[in-house]
Amino acid sequence: MKLSVWTYEGPPHVGAMRVATGMTGLHYVLHAPQGDTYADLLFTMIERRNHRPPVTYTTFQARDLGADTADLFRTACEDAVARFDPQAIIVGASCTAELIQDDPGGMAASMGFDIPVIPLELPSYQRKENFGADETFYQIVRALAAPVERTARVTCNILGPTGLGFRHRDDVAEITSLLADMGIEVNVTAPLGASPADIVRMGAAHFNVLLYPETGEAAARHCEKTFGQPYTKTTPIGVGATRDFVAEVLKLAPDAQRPSEAGLRLPWYSESVDSTYLTGKRVFLFGDATHVIAMARVARDEMGFEVAGMGCYNREFARALRKAAKEYGVEPLITDDYLDVERAIEEAAPEMILGTQMERHIGKRLGIPCAVISAPVHVQDYPARYSPIMGFEGANVLFDTLVHPLVMGLEEHLLHMFRDDFEFHDEAGPSHHGGKAVARSEDTAPQAPAPTDAVVWLEAAERELKKIPFFVRPKARRNTEAFAAERGVSEIGVDTLYEAKAHYAR
Repeated sequence: MKLSVWTYEGPPHVGAMRVATGMTGLHYVLHAPQGDTYADLLFTMIERRNHRPPVTYTTFQARDLGADTADLFRTACEDAVARFDPQAIIVGASCTAELIQDDPGGMAASMGFDIPVIPLELPSYQRKENFGADETFYQIVRALAAPVERTARVTCNILGPTGLGFRHRDDVAEITSLLADMGIEVNVTAPLGASPADIVRMGAAHFNVLLYPETGEAAARHCEKTFGQPYTKTTPIGVGATRDFVAEVLKLAPDAQRPSEAGLRLPWYSESVDSTYLTGKRVFLFGDATHVIAMARVARDEMGFEVAGMGCYNREFARALRKAAKEYGVEPLITDDYLDVERAIEEAAPEMILGTQMERHIGKRLGIPCAVISAPVHVQDYPARYSPIMGFEGANVLFDTLVHPLVMGLEEHLLHMFRDDFEFHDEAGPSHHGGKAVARSEDTAPQAPAPTDAVVWLEAAERELKKIPFFVRPKARRNTEAFAAERGVSEIGVDTLYEAKAHYAR
């Protein structure tokens, strides 16, 4: 572990919280010190849930370490079962509490509860949040799901959606509707919305739909091995992937029918005059591997963009990401350090970023538009409106998600033409970032930047650089400085600027 201002994934017990919070009738007893008790903040503020997460903490303090912290855990378990009357409980320790080795699972199992007690062994210092969610859901399915008679009609389970997931609520609704259009009923959706009683009857389905491999693949593999339930391998993000998903479902359920595409608008929109001027825009993608791989296909094949770089933070899926990167001819970036990501984006100098909440901040610093396509995200990415990214309606949403930031960038370019006006000069800031117009004065007029690495921009070159659209200006500055440095030029004038432009245009 290392100290960081930002982390793409929390510790694994946060993944367990996501599973518990998504379910009903399940309670999570977490052995944790005061300070690790932030579930309320995560789920009620960021996700804007209308109820508190079902988590009980022991919340021991420093003074308790000299006594028996195991007693605190037993008391917390008894109080949670008596107060919340759950159908089952899961028990575990936070990363800090793991160090005192109290064995919460063993203690809870010996307490004689008349409900299932599922212990979680989550290695906090080796694994992270997505692993914690995947392992927790697997342990719940392993403990509760039992062989049962298949349903008379062909049904499926939807696996993987959790609390605090990126658009999980709306994705589930969209895919459930798509399956219904095919004549296939959903037996159980889990963990999101499922109870322990629902988990018991998962074996009644004929196959499983795996929407989120990061949080549901272990359970899907278990069901395939234990109950003979095959599971889908295609994530239905985008038009092409959704059609591939439908074809995969038709192989598992040959009597099903093809769903209607009447509401699909992305293909026509992306071929329209309003969109073709965006063709060829270079995009950099970063997030969880499943969303990045799926969105790269959408960006290239359905929007006409060029993939300039791609990467993921979850190392468990590094192999799949590397395979995809090879297909797009880019170097894969596997890291959980946002500074590495920022350096890679700055070097690639794309016209757009598709990433997480962190890449949104990186984009603001670099002056590059960004659309959020993956967790981790903040409150603005849990919209009140229906906004899936899966299925055919999800494809329509993706068109807006990818195009609107670029359209706003072009609008800024038009505003740049009037940059000498009071409202539109450079110091006013981009209008779509909420910048307030500021009057230009001698004190606030732009000054040439301080010399860097012994390269000085002359005033005339600075004025000429400002004629370049703002969204490619940083790249033009970097290329010119690199050109000058290679030739030993210490002062950049207008001639150097245009020589560099001609050099990089070849």
